[in-house]
Amino acid sequence: MPKYASNGRPEFEMVRCADGFTMSVQASEYNYCSPRNNTGPWDSVEVGFPSDYEHCLMPYAEEPDRPSETVCGYVPNILVRSIIEVHGGLVSGEVPPMPFVKETENSNEE
Repeated sequence: MPKYASNGRPEFEMVRCADGFTMSVQASEYNYCSPRNNTGPWDSVEVGFPSDYEHCLMPYAEEPDRPSETVCGYVPNILVRSIIEVHGGLVSGEVPPMPFVKETENSNEE
């Protein structure tokens, strides 16, 4: 469950994957996402400050020459899901509610 800022904006906990990769995945009326609201579910989200270079995020990066210090807007939810899978699955954190993505899914669980 996300925390909510005083302005009603949800704040989702940093995503941490099994291999140590981290990224911020946010969605609200103040983020680069669709739809731009505070309730979702969202078809695309804002990904920020990935811990390592992630090639598939570069088309969405505001500053592609600074890949771990940038924000990536309107990243499709299926791409976020794929990035999490490539890095071994979600260990901690949370993603905003997205169609076809289970919020509590952890690919390391059997």
